[in-house]
Amino acid sequence: MSIEPLIYALIFIAVFFLIEGIYLAAFGKSVRLESRVNRRLQLLEKGETRETVMETLRKEREQHREGRNIPLFTPLAKRAAAANIAFTPVALVALVLLLTVVTFIGLHFFTGAGITTKIPVAIAMGYGAVFVWLGSKAKKRLALFEEQLPDAVELIVRSLRVGHPFSSSINIVAQEMADPLGSEFGAVADEASFGADISEGLVRLSQRIDLQDLRFLAVAVTIQSQSGGNLAEILDGLAKVIRSRFKLFRRVNAITAEAKWSGWFLSIFPVVALVMINVMQPGYYDEVEKTAYFLPAAVVVFAFLVVNIIFMRAMVNIKV
Repeated sequence: MSIEPLIYALIFIAVFFLIEGIYLAAFGKSVRLESRVNRRLQLLEKGETRETVMETLRKEREQHREGRNIPLFTPLAKRAAAANIAFTPVALVALVLLLTVVTFIGLHFFTGAGITTKIPVAIAMGYGAVFVWLGSKAKKRLALFEEQLPDAVELIVRSLRVGHPFSSSINIVAQEMADPLGSEFGAVADEASFGADISEGLVRLSQRIDLQDLRFLAVAVTIQSQSGGNLAEILDGLAKVIRSRFKLFRRVNAITAEAKWSGWFLSIFPVVALVMINVMQPGYYDEVEKTAYFLPAAVVVFAFLVVNIIFMRAMVNIKV
């Protein structure tokens, strides 16, 4: 037993943070979701026309959807589309190759693994780091969109009540809200200004962003456009429902936080303890390894850890 598993983990973590460094170095503040001015307004302030801005945002939004038919690239393309990553598909593939090379160099200098081990491990780490990074970006973007949506619907309600048409209310949201919601609603407003049906634009938006509350909004607007009614009252009720659901989600997360951390601790602690024992006393398990029961016992322990993670996730995964 050796400390090489710990070295592998450290290399993977270093590669993961390297991705974020490359991303920020390449695109700077333009990719930060916490910017008060959304990307659409930034492009308009530079003097570009609404048509040009709409086309630019559409290309950025759709560039990764075309790569979903490529077998190995499909998982990355889905997450990149959900995260609206600024990297092009070609740049994303180049990033995987670059990280694979960097990982291979790290394995060459810091581990004693053979070439037949280094190559597949380097490929797995390079691809896996990008996969995990895209997943974290997509999750963060979706969570921020979900947090912004109640405020956006309430802003639409106030605009409708003072006499603005629905298309103008959507445009006000696009001007007042930060990304990711601001640019997405701005795209809907721009499409409507060029003749597209605004309810269909909201439906397409709900298909791009997998969020149940957004689907509620699209359905409510579509039904009202076909059957009539007071849209302000409908959306006011929807805003209250969305905000209540959001508060309930937060409350459930707070209640289950202790169970989640307990589950992760109980699953990770044996592995961490094993690594630390080997670091502090490398020969501690030498005698045990020679017995016939060592490998079966290790397999059973690993299986129990996996079962523990599955059951703990099932216990705290409460549907609201």
